Amino acid sequence: MLPAPSLTAGTGASVAETLLNALLNRGHSHFTGVPCSLLKGFFRLLEDPGCPAAYIPAPREDSALGVASGLAVAGARPVVLMQNSGLGYSLNVLTSFNLIYDVHLPIVVSWRGHDGNDAVEHDVIGRELTRLLDVFGIPWTVLDNEHPEDSAEAFLKQYDSGRSTAVLIVREGI
Repeated sequence: MLPAPSLTAGTGASVAETLLNALLNRGHSHFTGVPCSLLKGFFRLLEDPGCPAAYIPAPREDSALGVASGLAVAGARPVVLMQNSGLGYSLNVLTSFNLIYDVHLPIVVSWRGHDGNDAVEHDVIGRELTRLLDVFGIPWTVLDNEHPEDSAEAFLKQYDSGRSTAVLIVREGI
């Protein structure tokens, strides 16, 4: 599906490629978001000139949700990528637009601060990420880098062709 990677993202490149292929195979053609170091292999694939998907960089995570929402309303199948700290910025957009008007999106969120060994600004959101998603009734799956196909499948089942916003949490760099 993708051109042979000319990337040097280390072992994470194959996980990123597997995830991207799973999304492309389900018809997701547009990607938008704000880069994060845990997602750098995925962003490198999207930025490759041979990538069959359209990548639209966003200045903020809530802007990415706006772009993706517009694409979804127009009939495209977008995916949003963001760091977990950006989810905080995005809660207003999710709760005042996406979740009430049923414009559901698949969202890939990096999990900075999950183990308490990251920069201190990630500690609180890292500790509370899954509970925050549970509060808003947003289903989530943690990406298993050993079995990324299974994680992608579980994530996309939760998304269920646009009937629910779902989050794939990336705990380790891809």
